[in-house]
Amino acid sequence: MTTKEKEAEEEFEKILFGLRETYKNLVKFKREKNSPIIVSENGKIVELDPFSVPDELPPDEEDESKSTT
Repeated sequence: MTTKEKEAEEEFEKILFGLRETYKNLVKFKREKNSPIIVSENGKIVELDPFSVPDELPPDEEDESKSTT
């Protein structure tokens, strides 16, 4: 792996970490305010109960394969 590829992978990991933290903070905030989470599902706007969504995003398949090897 070249230095440039390694840097890109590290940056990608940081971005994923930030997105996961943002999701956790969003869910926490919405639960505190008892406010629905607004998302788009199949092109339609949908309100989700903040207590019906997971606390954290599930790990993606690559994360799981890294932790088992």
